Amino acid sequence: MNHEVMRKWTVWYVYAAISAHLAVGMLLPLIAGMALFDGYHQAIETAFWGPAIPAQARAQQVWWISLFGPTVQAAAVWMAGLAWMGDRQRNAFAWGALIAGMVLWAPQDMLISLQAQCWAHVWIDTFAVVTMLPPLIYLFIVDRRKASA
Repeated sequence: MNHEVMRKWTVWYVYAAISAHLAVGMLLPLIAGMALFDGYHQAIETAFWGPAIPAQARAQQVWWISLFGPTVQAAAVWMAGLAWMGDRQRNAFAWGALIAGMVLWAPQDMLISLQAQCWAHVWIDTFAVVTMLPPLIYLFIVDRRKASA
């Protein structure tokens, strides 16, 4: 497969990952309190409260997760803007900015999650890094080479 075709597919993959972030952000406020997530909520509540979980803990947790949804949506919009700029202008800086954001976010988020013993977040973060960082690095390298040629 030539570099142009590979680049095109990689860009579409990045757009799909960003679209997934947007969709998850939109869904979080709607699904945060669903019974499907009872086990998740229970694990978080136990990590913070031990066996004496106050009645308000679940409501507060659902509120925080619901509030996080619009944050994820906004991040997806910013990511989409950088990806669009990287795609249209073959701008290595845009891909580099997305890489920098992930490199800043992931270790901190994982450390905070590990301190709270919230392994679900660590696995989600690991999945995000493993699925997004390699394509972004590839696009950065390809577009940087193109710019210096």
